[in-house]
Amino acid sequence: MPGVSRIDKGNGRVYPGYLTPFVAITCIVAAMGGLIFGYDIGISEFFPSVYEKQQVNSSANQYCQYNSESLTLFTSSLYLAALIASLVASSVTRKFGRKWSMLFGGVLFLAGTLINGLAQDVWMLIVGRLLLGFGIGFANQSVPLYLSEMAL
Repeated sequence: MPGVSRIDKGNGRVYPGYLTPFVAITCIVAAMGGLIFGYDIGISEFFPSVYEKQQVNSSANQYCQYNSESLTLFTSSLYLAALIASLVASSVTRKFGRKWSMLFGGVLFLAGTLINGLAQDVWMLIVGRLLLGFGIGFANQSVPLYLSEMAL
């Protein structure tokens, strides 16, 4: 196969450079770990009060265009939860390992996604965003460690 070389890892084992199931799964884990970081971009403009206010006031001034406390709390709750979770995740990762930490973050992210998908009120959206933030915080701490270990 052109462009494929054999890599000596120094321990007598030679990796042929082919795409194996292990390499494919590691790449999928890396892609999913990076995918959740961009999940929330562009989904915050569905608040009806914010949309109506934007339609009424269509001036060219873009400063404070989204003047809504609930929208601000909705948006910032994810980032605050991710900050707190990334600080806690290091001790969890150290104690239980990278795979379990990533799995826990994925479960939290899935729970937050389900709550946000089934939300009937703003408080449910904020709780879902908090769970999404905790999932992102755990992934932010454990996915890069896992990938660096897999690269060795």
